[in-house]
Amino acid sequence: MKKIKSTTSFVCQECGYDTPSWFGKCPECGTWNSLKEIRNVSAPVETSNGITLGSSTVKAQTLKEIVYSKTLRIQTEYEELNTVLGGGIVQGGALLMAGDPGVGKSTLLLQLCLSLAREGKKVLYVSGEESVEQIKMRALRIDAKQPQKKGPIATQENLLLISLTNTDLIVKQIEEIKPELVIIDSIQTIESQNVSGLSGSVGQVRYGALQFVRIAKQTNIPVVIVGHVTKEGMVAGPMVLSHMVDTVLFLEGEKFAKTRILRSLKNRFGPVDEVGIFLMEEDGMQEVTNPEQLFLSNDRADVPGSVLVSTLEGSRAFLVELQALVISSKLPMPRRVVSGIDPRRVELLLAVLQKHCQLPVETMDVFVNVAGGLKLADPGIDLGICLAVYSSLRNVPMSKTVGIAEVGLLGELRNVPGIEKRVKEAQKLGFKNVITPKTQRSLRDVIGAFKKS
Repeated sequence: MKKIKSTTSFVCQECGYDTPSWFGKCPECGTWNSLKEIRNVSAPVETSNGITLGSSTVKAQTLKEIVYSKTLRIQTEYEELNTVLGGGIVQGGALLMAGDPGVGKSTLLLQLCLSLAREGKKVLYVSGEESVEQIKMRALRIDAKQPQKKGPIATQENLLLISLTNTDLIVKQIEEIKPELVIIDSIQTIESQNVSGLSGSVGQVRYGALQFVRIAKQTNIPVVIVGHVTKEGMVAGPMVLSHMVDTVLFLEGEKFAKTRILRSLKNRFGPVDEVGIFLMEEDGMQEVTNPEQLFLSNDRADVPGSVLVSTLEGSRAFLVELQALVISSKLPMPRRVVSGIDPRRVELLLAVLQKHCQLPVETMDVFVNVAGGLKLADPGIDLGICLAVYSSLRNVPMSKTVGIAEVGLLGELRNVPGIEKRVKEAQKLGFKNVITPKTQRSLRDVIGAFKKS
């Protein structure tokens, strides 16, 4: 009878550092009392000479011997999702989707399952957080709000639901059913008897991810794993989880806003700079093909403090409204309240305005906001921030002005990537007053032109 080999190791709950002995302080990240004991169990396979090598024999192949075929992708009805993935879901790929609680991860994936089931594809949805009755209730609610997308009774036959938390039983179900897509919701709820620790621990998460990635590669079935996030906004679990999967998607959005942005943090089969924009509605997640409809209002009043900027997300350029409010302060240290932009960047630009444009912002309370609840880190919005602050301070309307430039510490305007695409998008929407480094050289020149007009 073959003996089952059991090994014990200690894994850091913070960084995933693995060591055979226990330490009070993690040698990798320096966290105290973070090493937890896990037990790895494996069944050895003996060869003819009695040496244990593994469960299968692997033979090295030359590059000429390897048979190559173009990677097939599963096209979804959501073009925003296809764009982020680089053209669809890769067969045999392992995908990790993370996001804050309640942001819409499970809703988006359930809608994806329903759409693929209507096309005749067999989909397996494994949930460790909800019962199958709860999932059906949510699916019926989504389907009832979309009568134009209702399909035949085959939709219910192709979508298989199961509420299960055992890793090994889930793998067995995948091997027996052989679906065309598997959803695991979520990796923090599953556990196995082969690894010690509760569900969500480093050992359980790593073992579960390893098994799902293995079954995806062996059966050529794409597996989508849902992951939670920590309070810092990072993917929960060991860092090895992000390394094991092929694609890492992050769904972000404000709690009290409908806007949801899907970003690709890692993608072995596509770009990592594309974004998908969705809206969380009563009937589920709705994709936004024209972001201007979301971030710009048709009845924008020509009031001071409002300036348009053209931001670039991946290969897509769209206009966003920046709003600023500058009022006299009675505090020894004036307030700087910023939403949607890095506050330190705004502080830097205020210093440039004070130094090179002689604006008395040191005695003013400054409030800056990105309309629509969007978060921007694009340096091309620097000029828009400066113009919005000047517009509010001097009571000069600029709502029909588009600023596209990075502002340096010397007050010069610098080029930004994709400036031609940004300008073209602004002109397409009818905005003619587009300020770029090609039209003005410095921030002082821009402010001077508005003073003359």
